[in-house]
Amino acid sequence: MHRNIIPHIRNFVDLTEQEVSVLNKLAVTHHLRKKEFIHQEGRICRQLFFVEKGCLRMFFVNKNGVEQITQFALEGWWISDYQSFTNDLPSEYSIQAVEESRIVSFDILNFEQLLREIPQLERYFRMTMQKAAAGSQLRSKLLYEMSKEEFYLHFSTSFPEFMLRVPQYMIASYLGLTPEYLSELRKKRP
Repeated sequence: MHRNIIPHIRNFVDLTEQEVSVLNKLAVTHHLRKKEFIHQEGRICRQLFFVEKGCLRMFFVNKNGVEQITQFALEGWWISDYQSFTNDLPSEYSIQAVEESRIVSFDILNFEQLLREIPQLERYFRMTMQKAAAGSQLRSKLLYEMSKEEFYLHFSTSFPEFMLRVPQYMIASYLGLTPEYLSELRKKRP
């Protein structure tokens, strides 16, 4: 039984016990150690990942050989390389556990079967993808409109849990800052 994904889905759509059984049958659970990869750059990303417990990060290595984090996912969040998953292309991203994590995944075949057998999940995934797209759009806007210091303050007040659970150098990467500059910003903060 998957403890967190069922209540999460039920926040958006109704599920019968038979549908819960189908979902449990098609879901695969992964237990990841800290720093363990669930997906690596260069491979086709064939799974969607839901974080039951823990924290994941998605990143790429830029032309200077530096890791650039593009996304984090805590409990109740989905993460995947959707470009690779949807278009069957090699991925430009890796996905790694930031802390010990329990993940539920659906590969493309099980995902399609899930949508056929539980049609209201189309609505669930539309709603969660719209929320994710809106969050991504807001992040892009804030990157352009806020100073680095304002962006850090916005992030730290909007997502205080990340500040407690994610190492500072990873937060710096996600925010497009150097770890040293982030350290200076943290010292200034009351």
